[in-house]
Amino acid sequence: MEPRSPEEARILASWSKNVSAWTDAVRHSAIESRKLVTDRAIVDAILDAAPRSVLDIGCGEGWLVRQLAARDIQATGVDAIPALVEQARKAGGGDFQVVSYEDLAAGRFNRRFDLAVCNFALLGKESVEDLFGAIPRLLNPGGCFIVQTLHPVSACGDAAYVDGWREGSWNGFSADFTDPAPWYFRTLGSWVDLFRRHGFELRRMHEPLHPLTRKPASVIFVACNVRPQQTALSGQAPETGE
Repeated sequence: MEPRSPEEARILASWSKNVSAWTDAVRHSAIESRKLVTDRAIVDAILDAAPRSVLDIGCGEGWLVRQLAARDIQATGVDAIPALVEQARKAGGGDFQVVSYEDLAAGRFNRRFDLAVCNFALLGKESVEDLFGAIPRLLNPGGCFIVQTLHPVSACGDAAYVDGWREGSWNGFSADFTDPAPWYFRTLGSWVDLFRRHGFELRRMHEPLHPLTRKPASVIFVACNVRPQQTALSGQAPETGE
């Protein structure tokens, strides 16, 4: 399925061009905020949910899957960029497959997990909204959906605090990166509404602080899939995993 907008297509094109630069940056801990706070924050959020199986959506070169597999969690990573999946497979440590958000939305990936996670992997508009609609059928009853993304207040900059497309930037990254991808800005309220519209109950919201600036480095949403409880036919409520 082709992307539904020029901006969505540019996101895929940008990541396809920057596979090597991104892989090197992640594996050499070249991104300060990741090294200091956000990598640990997402791993801790997942471990706190105690899943036995995890789907990492937008897995990139596979670092998070490897971290989880090392903790005896069955982890699968999917990404729309074949070259990133190839990098992940070369490093090993998990199951990696080429699956786009459009594939997930269309039901072409037929497995269920205790937890699905998107770690700084939700850049688009329509693709993200379609993906949210698909997440419940990728989860076991009572499963969790965890998203870490840029904190809207910190990421807004001088622009108006309203939803909309923004031009991307590789500021703070090496000169090896080219053609930054656009991204769709959502306010904090819009993120919360996105979860609720797709049948999720927001259980927790973390705001990891950068240890040097003491400002939010990201926001982490921890949501539970409540829609199966409303449609269960067995007469028994599914386990919540809490």
